[in-house]
Amino acid sequence: MAGTYRKNLQTPDETLRLPGVVEDLVRLGELTVARIVQEPGWRWSTNMRRVAGGEWCEAHHIGVLLTGRQGFGLRDGTILEFGPDDVYDIPPGHDGYTIGDDPAVMIEWSGPETWAGRGSRFPDRALATLLFTDIVDSTATIARIGDAAWHEVLGHHYATTRAGLERFRGREVTTTGDGFLATFDGPARALRCAAAIRASAIQGGLHVRAGVHVGEVETVGAQVRGMAVHETARIMASAEPDEIMVSATTRELAAGAGLAFEDRGEYELKGVPGRRRLFAYIDDAADTGT
Repeated sequence: MAGTYRKNLQTPDETLRLPGVVEDLVRLGELTVARIVQEPGWRWSTNMRRVAGGEWCEAHHIGVLLTGRQGFGLRDGTILEFGPDDVYDIPPGHDGYTIGDDPAVMIEWSGPETWAGRGSRFPDRALATLLFTDIVDSTATIARIGDAAWHEVLGHHYATTRAGLERFRGREVTTTGDGFLATFDGPARALRCAAAIRASAIQGGLHVRAGVHVGEVETVGAQVRGMAVHETARIMASAEPDEIMVSATTRELAAGAGLAFEDRGEYELKGVPGRRRLFAYIDDAADTGT
């Protein structure tokens, strides 16, 4: 059977739009090639850390820089800088950034020969329901009650949140200081879990905000990455205390579960192209089990 001998990056198989960077991907058999455009001022630790998770970028980059300049700070303290026509091989464990006032444009590729068993630079994507939670005014609460009492309150909140995740079949991805990122197999469970977390927090004298969104994510180990993660975090940040904000996609997919929502209008979410219509989830006693 004849194979595919040519593809063109002007018509990519997939385009990833992440904070400060756009990646156009084409796939030829087991090989993936990407054209990456990093905006001036882009830095992995600033733009991508919350999206990707972890202290360092754990991708293995092999490519050639076409225009602009880019730099890498490796985990061992090594600093590397590249200019046009430089071919590079950057190991996992680094912080990448654009140098200067021009975008950095590069071509990168991945495949079994290139990676020698390290895994793909561009992992498979899957649809997931994402839940972000955050305690409101945690700094002021610490100042009011003191560190010792705060640790006890936070420990109780962690325990009740994890109990809620288990009850509604959520998977804890990571904690974010005083919040959680979790995934679910459907929006109804995520929304009811968010309501249960909110109810437990209020009983413990805390106030939380939450965001729920359904989108494609990349799974790397125990972490999830991608624009959907970033968008969910921004949706959460738009919520008022004790409010659960959701995307229009989440509302549409949860329509069959008989859940109620209030239209909150359109929002500009930082780092997310365009405007997004958001809704507040209105739960009832049945959602929290009370």
